[in-house]
Amino acid sequence: MPQLNPAPWFAILVFSWLVFLTIIPSKVLKHTFTNEPTALSTEKPKTEPWNWPWH
Repeated sequence: MPQLNPAPWFAILVFSWLVFLTIIPSKVLKHTFTNEPTALSTEKPKTEPWNWPWH
């Protein structure tokens, strides 16, 4: 029964995990976002009352 022979499939499993653990994380960590988050200021914005005529 050749499907029970672990020799070729174990090597494929090991090499695929080596690719996943070495190449892919470096590519993901090098990714930069186009819109970098900015820090919000701690002071509240000054609000002005509305001067609308209510009829």
